[in-house]
Amino acid sequence: MFHSKITRRLVTSFLLVVLVSLSLLGIILLNYFRDYTMQQEKNALILNAQIIETSLEDSLYSKDVAGLHTTLQEIHEETSLRVTVIDADGTVLADTADPEQSMSNHLDREEVQQAMTEPYGLAIRQSETLHENLMYVAVPVYRNGQLIGIIRTSSSLASMEQSYHTGLRVILSALFFALLAALIIAIWLAHRQVQPIRCLSLDAMEIASGNLHKRLQWHSGDEFDTLVQTINQLTRNLSAKIQESQAEAEKMTLILNNSDNAIMLIDERGLIVGTNRQAEETFHLQGNALHRHSIHVIGSAELSEAAQEVCRQGKAQTITLTIHDGSAAQTFQVFLAPFYNDPDELVLAVFHDISLLQEINQRQAEFVSNAAHELATPLTSISGFAETLLDDDFKDPEASRHFIGIIYREAQRMNSLMKGLLELARLDSTHGKTKIKRIPVEVNTILHQTAEQLQAKAKSKGQALIEAPAPIPLYVLAAPELFGQILYNLTENAIKYTQEGGTIQITSRQAADHLELTVADNGIGIGPADLPRIFDRFYRVDKARARKSGGNGIGLSLVKFLVELFDGTIEVTSQLEKGTTFTLTFPLTTKS
Repeated sequence: MFHSKITRRLVTSFLLVVLVSLSLLGIILLNYFRDYTMQQEKNALILNAQIIETSLEDSLYSKDVAGLHTTLQEIHEETSLRVTVIDADGTVLADTADPEQSMSNHLDREEVQQAMTEPYGLAIRQSETLHENLMYVAVPVYRNGQLIGIIRTSSSLASMEQSYHTGLRVILSALFFALLAALIIAIWLAHRQVQPIRCLSLDAMEIASGNLHKRLQWHSGDEFDTLVQTINQLTRNLSAKIQESQAEAEKMTLILNNSDNAIMLIDERGLIVGTNRQAEETFHLQGNALHRHSIHVIGSAELSEAAQEVCRQGKAQTITLTIHDGSAAQTFQVFLAPFYNDPDELVLAVFHDISLLQEINQRQAEFVSNAAHELATPLTSISGFAETLLDDDFKDPEASRHFIGIIYREAQRMNSLMKGLLELARLDSTHGKTKIKRIPVEVNTILHQTAEQLQAKAKSKGQALIEAPAPIPLYVLAAPELFGQILYNLTENAIKYTQEGGTIQITSRQAADHLELTVADNGIGIGPADLPRIFDRFYRVDKARARKSGGNGIGLSLVKFLVELFDGTIEVTSQLEKGTTFTLTFPLTTKS
């Protein structure tokens, strides 16, 4: 109970109020009764002195000491009063306490001095004869306006003082029991007041620990009900705000973690303090990447230096950052903006991967260069031989025919190149893709037709073109003429790049629920450095030999495009001087 500070304060305050109140009340009452008793005692002594004055006036005037003494003794016996008769010069004429009249002169006594100038004199002091506190009242006696003596009455204050001490003990006892009762009542009241606070505190601590579904349950019909309702309302508001903040945080986390762009937070010292999932995957960051310099994390100090510059200037900026990872390199356009998170100043870095864009730009530049080169070569030949024919007098028909043949072949080569480019452009367009009608195509039939079309070309080089169709009909969903062009281009390409006497084999077979087509040759092969780029437009392994054989670098790029158009995949394996194998895979379908 007393472990509670509120209980201690309440009990202490209550006891202090009771103690001060009762103490003041006791002091006031004791002083009041003391003053009242003293006043009553004084009035009684004055009255007695005035009564005695009438009895002793004659004896006092005649200075009849014997008569005074006799009268005083009678009065003392009847009233027990101590009476002293004093002459005007302070001489004690008679005293009930000292019949022998051996008392000293009383002129210097306080009450006597007051009586000589005032209606009466009053003094309280310890009696030298009785050795106890007495109240002395002196009343002057006048005759014909002349002071003839003083009658002094006195009374012991012992009984009054005893009553005072008794009252003090009673008040102290009452104060003790009152304090004891007050302590019990204070503890009860404190418990009654602290109990709801303790219950509310426990519930509030549970809410503060994170249980925002907790609600305070207390009904006392007083101000605590208002407090309970207020806390419950605050809890509801806090819960709603936290849920809203969590939803926003989850939304932001979801956006950041599913963003295609890597995002980092960098402090003013250039240290990385936060990343999203894309940044961790892009830069292969581990858990110890935080609070480290970018040169240790991504191998470049340029990012941290740019972040520090943004912090100093307070302005956003964009940099281009190239990061080398072994033989590969990635290029990023990094947007850096100041991000204030009081009291820290951070920089938000957003990485846009432009590696593909740069590669596309490079490929486009190569495409334009290759296309211009491919067109320039036959145009140069055509222009040169046409100029020769213009200057020729046609006296040598064989030479003229030879020149015309060259012009014709170069024109056909240009025509083939333009057809290939136009076909790729047509098929690559959205309209071209949607216009293509796909139906179930029987693969073995297309394979046989392709072999028949190219059999003569293969025989002209002494090559063996072998068909190996599947034992059962297999169907794929495609456009028949375009699917045939895939096989035609691959087979024609194999014939071109296989030496005389070589072998080309076209095979179809079922692999699970897929069709697998292979076009294999034992020709010159393709080097490892060239394999990744053989499907690029205008790319040729041996340009001089390709030009001699009529290749223009469009066929394989058209093949890959058509394979992917029909939901297939194409792979190539090759070894120099041992041959090349193209493997195509398509999902099978049923005959409609």
